[in-house]
Amino acid sequence: MTTASEAEINADVPTGMVVFRLAEDPSIVVLDFASLRTQGLMLNRVAAFVEKAAAPRDRVLDDTQLNQLIHAGGDTVETFYYGHDYSAEALARFFATADQDHIRLDDQELELRQLLSQLGWLEPGARGGLISLPRRGANANVTPEARRVILRLELAHGAYFSDPAYAAFVHQFWELALSDTERTAIRHFLASQEYDTADAALVENEMQAYLMFTQDPMIFTPKDIGMASRRLSDLQRLFHHNMPAGWLSDLLGKTLDLESASTR
Repeated sequence: MTTASEAEINADVPTGMVVFRLAEDPSIVVLDFASLRTQGLMLNRVAAFVEKAAAPRDRVLDDTQLNQLIHAGGDTVETFYYGHDYSAEALARFFATADQDHIRLDDQELELRQLLSQLGWLEPGARGGLISLPRRGANANVTPEARRVILRLELAHGAYFSDPAYAAFVHQFWELALSDTERTAIRHFLASQEYDTADAALVENEMQAYLMFTQDPMIFTPKDIGMASRRLSDLQRLFHHNMPAGWLSDLLGKTLDLESASTR
């Protein structure tokens, strides 16, 4: 396992699966995949268990059920997710439930289990965030810019899982900075993306990643939640002004400065 910065991870060109610890926060582990198929085989079943609205939270899908869920949305193993993000707690719960349900896991999922065991993340009280992304060119959609955006989005999720102070701040921002109308619109948007909006923490985590750290109109624009661009810009600056100091705050500050420069 190599420790690397965001820039170093983004520049990586994996030929298999490369495992990184994020230099800015070593409790965030990044899986960099050469193949979208390998990424999907390792993590799609976890995705269904943790956050898909059409999948149960209390049991793990078998192969047939997982394939039905993937194809019902018009996706394939490769396109179900382009990037993944999960907490250590959610991953431990997934494997415990899979054992309880006697689910036959594939080789990639067993490899993930071994990695988590080595990290100590299957033990009670473990804290950390696992994120993933595909190499640029993994398919036509994974352009260099798309890879950069996926990594940035997933790092924000990783920080939510690894830093309790940041997660608490996101919750406060959700409750106090957004209006009821805005919160409803965000839930509707996430529901359209097939997220389980009954999970309050999931909704808040997705909110901060989409609204604050996604600058690709192919993934998200303020119009997706019926919000004016100026309102989103104001929220981003408020968020940045009040968020805990550290690498993620620095990252967002640089992003906002770039946006400001591009609109002058």
